[in-house]
Amino acid sequence: MQFGSIGSRDGPIPQLCDRQAHRGAITIKRGFVRLNGRVALVTGSGTGIGRAISELFANEGAKVALNYHHSRDGAEQLASRIRSKGGRAMPIACDVSKELEVRSMIDRTHAEFGRLDILVNNAGWSTVIPHYKLEELTDEIWDRTLDTNLRGCFYCIRAAVPFLREHPGTSVINVVSTSAITGEGSSIVYAASKAGMLTMTKSLARALAPQIRVNAISPGLIRTHFADRQESDPVFEREEKATPLQKLATVEDCAAAALFLAADAPAITGQTILVEGGLIALGPVRSVATRTDHDA
Repeated sequence: MQFGSIGSRDGPIPQLCDRQAHRGAITIKRGFVRLNGRVALVTGSGTGIGRAISELFANEGAKVALNYHHSRDGAEQLASRIRSKGGRAMPIACDVSKELEVRSMIDRTHAEFGRLDILVNNAGWSTVIPHYKLEELTDEIWDRTLDTNLRGCFYCIRAAVPFLREHPGTSVINVVSTSAITGEGSSIVYAASKAGMLTMTKSLARALAPQIRVNAISPGLIRTHFADRQESDPVFEREEKATPLQKLATVEDCAAAALFLAADAPAITGQTILVEGGLIALGPVRSVATRTDHDA
């Protein structure tokens, strides 16, 4: 019995997972693309998580608008790779903190592809400011962080809503951060901006139901250069050792979670998926020496 299909202009889209009567198992059927006929706009597509989401969505049949602000080369290279595989992709420059630019981006996406089904709000900005250095958290950093991460997310959703309402099964996916829950992260204002996105996800899920689903993915520490963090930064190794799965989540893990919300979750809205190896959900790993007899 098939489950989790979503509609398109060509009818329901077959999903990869079918529930089989034999032992109640869920098996994977190859040969389907879960986003065939769909159009996705992913902000911050030039690098990192946004790039991984865009490429996976394209591999699953979606036409993809690849937003970038500074990472033009990355977005254009990704568009070329998608096209080389027979897909459709359009790089599009936009500073999401500028409302007029956002509206132009949304309109251009709709004009190019004829519809909009999925909006992924991934664009973000931060810089590392130790939380105890309050004087270094300037008004300029406050404004840029909130304007990009929080206001930009809202601008994109507001502009996209009229087009998302034209078709069934549409959704918004916000890329948040575990710092929204822990209050940690690259700076206090970064954590605050992501907490605002988390709250806005719930508010908009309620406001836009039943036509549009709104969910979020919340990555933990990822090995990217976001906030100018270098690969050699010891924080990566420390967090990996503390994580129950003993590995950091990857951009591909984040993309898989976003695909699930876009294609396989018609009954899910207002939710946030943690993509962090269990560190937030279960707490850090304790050494054997610190465990009690009760734990054993």
